[in-house]
Amino acid sequence: MTVIPQAFPGAAVAERRTEYLSAAARVLDSGRYILSDEVAAFEHEFADQVGSSNCVGVANGTDAIEIALRALGIGRGDGVITVSHTAGATVSAIVRTGATPILVDVSEATYTMDPDAVERAISAPPQGVALRAIVPVHLYGLMADMARLMNLARAHGLRVVEDCAQAHGASLQGVNAGRWGDAAAFSFYPTKNLGAIGDGGAIVTDDEALAEAARQLREYGWRERQVVERAGLNSRLDEIQAAFLRVGLSYLERDNNRRIAIADAYDSGLADMGLALPARPIGHRPVFHQYVVRTGGRDSLRAWCDSHGVGTAVHYRLPVHRQPGFESIAVSSGSLTVTEQVVQQIVSLPMYPQLATSDTARVVEVVRAWPGNDG
Repeated sequence: MTVIPQAFPGAAVAERRTEYLSAAARVLDSGRYILSDEVAAFEHEFADQVGSSNCVGVANGTDAIEIALRALGIGRGDGVITVSHTAGATVSAIVRTGATPILVDVSEATYTMDPDAVERAISAPPQGVALRAIVPVHLYGLMADMARLMNLARAHGLRVVEDCAQAHGASLQGVNAGRWGDAAAFSFYPTKNLGAIGDGGAIVTDDEALAEAARQLREYGWRERQVVERAGLNSRLDEIQAAFLRVGLSYLERDNNRRIAIADAYDSGLADMGLALPARPIGHRPVFHQYVVRTGGRDSLRAWCDSHGVGTAVHYRLPVHRQPGFESIAVSSGSLTVTEQVVQQIVSLPMYPQLATSDTARVVEVVRAWPGNDG
C-alpha cells in the first residue's frame, strides 16, 4: 500500500461526483462562462464564510495578492515586507506591482512571520524604499501572529494583505483568516483546503473602495465595459470553477475537521519520537493544509518512508532569497537564520481529508519504525 503525500483533486471529485456534475450542467445550460451568476453566488457565499463584506473572484491566488496590493496603491518605489519561507508566488505578486519585497525571518516555533523581525525591518528600511505594506503568510494552515502584526502596521501606517492561500477556515482568537488585514488573498488551486478543478483565487475585504478597485483591476481596469480607468489585468474567475467551489465550500468545515483529526492522530502517535511537531499556539485554530514535522535527519526519514510506501514532500526546500529569479530583486532585512535552518529540516507527511484512518495509522507505524528515530 502506498500513501501519497497530498491528494490529487480526483479524490474529492469522485466523492462528490453527482454534485459536481450538477454544477457543471448548470453552467453549461446557462451558456454564460465568465463572471456571471455562479461567480456572483460564490463571491457572496465565500464572503459570508470568511465574515467579510466583499469577495472579488480572480483567476488565481498570485493575481489576488497583486490586485489587492495595486488596489491599495502599492507600486514602484514602495517596499512590502513578507517572508522568505513561502511559495515563490507570494513574492512574484509583489514584484509584479513594481514594489520591492523586503524579506524577514520566521518564528522557529510556527514558521510564520516573526513580528520582532518585522519591527526591526520597520526601524531600518532599505535606502530609497518607502515601506508601505506587510504581506503575512499563513503557512501550512496556521495563521501568523496577526494581533502583533496589525499593531505594528497601524502604529507605522502600513497596509496589510494576508496571504491566506493555505488557511481557508483557520482562525485566531475566534477571528477567521482574511478578517484581520485591509484585504486578504486566497488561492483555490486544486490541492488547497478549498480547491477548484483548475486555478482560481479571491480577494476579500471590508473596504468598499478597495473592493471596487479590485473589481476594475481584474477586468482590464474597466468601470464600465470597454472604458479603461486604470491599467488592469485579465484575471477573471470562470463560472465552472465558481460552481465547483460552491460545492467544495459546503464541505470545507467537514474537510477541515477531518484534517484536524488526522493531525491529532499524528500528534498522538509521534509525540515521543523527538520530532518537532506542528505548533498549536493558544488561541489559534490551524486547519493543517500540510502536516509538517522537523528533524535533522530529514533526508534519511524521507528515504525510509519512500521505501515503505509512504510519500513525503518538502514545502519549501529553497527559500525565496536563494531563488535565482529573486536574488537581484528581493531585499533581505536582517538575519534569516531561522529560515535557513528550517528549510533543511522540514518534511510534510500525507495530509488530505480523504486519507483513511488505516492510512494515517500506517504513516505513524512507518515513521515510528524509522531507524533514525532519536526519541
